[in-house]
Amino acid sequence: MAGLFPEVSDTAALVDRSLVLIIGTSLAILAVITCLMLLFVVRYNRRRHPRAENPGHEGGRFVEIGWAAAATLLVLLMFWFGWRDFDYLRTPPADALPVQVLGREWSWLFTYPNGKESAVLKVPVNRPTRLAMTSLDVIHSVYIPAFRIKEDVVPGMTTRLWFTPRKLGSYDLFCTEYCGVGHSHMRAVVEVVTAEAFSAWLVGEAVGPASGLRLLVVKGCAGCHSTDGSPKDGPTLRGLFGSTVTVLTGGIERRVPADEAYLRRSILKPEADVVRGFKPFMPDMPLSTSELDAIVEAIKSLAEAPR
Repeated sequence: MAGLFPEVSDTAALVDRSLVLIIGTSLAILAVITCLMLLFVVRYNRRRHPRAENPGHEGGRFVEIGWAAAATLLVLLMFWFGWRDFDYLRTPPADALPVQVLGREWSWLFTYPNGKESAVLKVPVNRPTRLAMTSLDVIHSVYIPAFRIKEDVVPGMTTRLWFTPRKLGSYDLFCTEYCGVGHSHMRAVVEVVTAEAFSAWLVGEAVGPASGLRLLVVKGCAGCHSTDGSPKDGPTLRGLFGSTVTVLTGGIERRVPADEAYLRRSILKPEADVVRGFKPFMPDMPLSTSELDAIVEAIKSLAEAPR
């Protein structure tokens, strides 16, 4: 398969092989049927046989049995390939790297065994990675096209995927289950790095508390709120602190100062004060006290940040 498709992962090689088998077999059958059809059109056309007749062939029953047997064997062969590959895809190795995946409107959070959290799925090359996935709100779906893997992410249960990347690089990860207004922005990146680079990154990132700006990305805030003043599904965070905001509180429009109390209230109770011009779709986000403090300080730092 390496000659037909770049082998970026074990799973991609399996799926591509089955795809080539099915498409190749279908094309071969199409070619045989088309040739036979053209042969019959020429040989048994009306000019040669002005009167309809039944050519009849001795042993026709055996021909029918042969066709039925061949078709059955072909279907069983496809089933065997599919079942073998399916069993492989659903059985991760015992030494696979475990990564917890949390889907929420509208971002992904990846948590590693040492507690490290990241908005990027960083994995070592040539080592199996096992994903244990769940959702915080609605049904999402993890899809990594380059690895040919896809699985729903359901609230209240854990679904699983695994893969072994074989090629260094960055690959797209999408949500393929419509999950609301920010569905099209629910993307992430799978970064395949060397084992040495992964170990250094994992240990380095795990030391010390995460900065507030990094938490804006890790916790999914950056999916709807920009830090450069550009519009998104939610209001920009640049210049927010210290400004005056027009909000709807219980359907009543009012102007409030965007002070620290307002920031904390808007993060913990996003539907209490909805900024005019935006829809109240911000989900509740579980945060520790230190994480909330760090995010508030990060938003405050954007008040006078250079563009």
